[in-house]
Amino acid sequence: MFDLAAVQAALGEFGFDGWLLYDFRGLNILALRVLGIRPEDAGSRRFFYYIPRSGAPRKLVHRIEMAALDHLPGDKTAYLTWQQLEAGVQSLVGGARKIAMEYSPRNNNPYISRVDGGTIELVRSCGVEVASSGNLVQYFESRWTEEQWQMHLEADRLNQAAYEVAWQMMADHVRAGKRLTECDVQDRVMAFYAEHKMTTYHAPIVGVGPNGGDPHYAPQRGSDSEIRRGDLVLLDMWAKMDRPGAVYSDLTKMGFAGEEVPEKYEKIFRIVAAARDAGIKLVQDRFAAGEPLQGWEVDAATRQVIVDAGYGDYFVHRTGHNIGQETHGNGAHMDNLETKEERLVLPRTCFSIEPGIYFPEFGVRSEINVYVDKECRVHVTGGLQTEILPLLKAY
Repeated sequence: MFDLAAVQAALGEFGFDGWLLYDFRGLNILALRVLGIRPEDAGSRRFFYYIPRSGAPRKLVHRIEMAALDHLPGDKTAYLTWQQLEAGVQSLVGGARKIAMEYSPRNNNPYISRVDGGTIELVRSCGVEVASSGNLVQYFESRWTEEQWQMHLEADRLNQAAYEVAWQMMADHVRAGKRLTECDVQDRVMAFYAEHKMTTYHAPIVGVGPNGGDPHYAPQRGSDSEIRRGDLVLLDMWAKMDRPGAVYSDLTKMGFAGEEVPEKYEKIFRIVAAARDAGIKLVQDRFAAGEPLQGWEVDAATRQVIVDAGYGDYFVHRTGHNIGQETHGNGAHMDNLETKEERLVLPRTCFSIEPGIYFPEFGVRSEINVYVDKECRVHVTGGLQTEILPLLKAY
């Protein structure tokens, strides 16, 4: 439900004179979510909704879609011609100096950059500074309710149970000398999710040997690899409860199809785990001290461990991503590689920490989820894997 008082308080907190929310045919999903508009209800004409730091909001809607924003407070102006639209935008933002829109300078953060360049030019021509609404968006779109936190815990418990099913399947087949492929494991995990009323947008990553060295490897049926004795297996699995508003659990664990894990694998895993733990510690320390934390800083702390160990060139993706109703959500990511994520890590948001080292012969990744609750307590879910799991010894 749209909460005007909360939005205006946040505008003051983040230093904006107003927030101009714009959409055309559902292109700005973030604006739709903030305003409580279902994607299937997005109209075919442009609308603008301006929320000032104080006072009543103002609407600009097309004459043939007059009811587009009727569920929201504020006075309404209708436009028909493009000239009336431009004059209407000028009227909306007149008197403001700095406003927020779903824009990212230089498209540094494509998750936030939902307003086209031409519309940004139009608004700037009205004499206002347009800045990114990134922190506002995650404040209203990415913070979890208590119900979502509980659904995450449920999804986490079941996702970890799915790992047990997958590892047991691998151990049984390898021990018996039966043929088992990456896609066979995928199918079993997807069946487990269905049995437990979970959903996901994509089957898990099951990467054997060299395939684990590709961070986004996706097994293809018919050309996927077999899992044999002595293989290192990377298993990345994500799912949520199949309910409205549910949020994801997204984890990566490592297994070895044998009794004793070779030292060459354990050495790399220890480095990755230390990097993971350094990221977690930074989050814990900052929130315990009541100090602000930006996403790039978590990436930097995590990445430095791998760089210092001499494997920086083999850590080829960001440290983590926001987690929400999508696996890769719209809050702050843990990234100082692909982008410099300057959004704050906010209470009531969740994200992954998942460093990895990837060679042509094999890859190692360890992924957990971190949730900062409303009291700024830091929760780690997913289970901290401390060593590669020797499947034929454990199962």
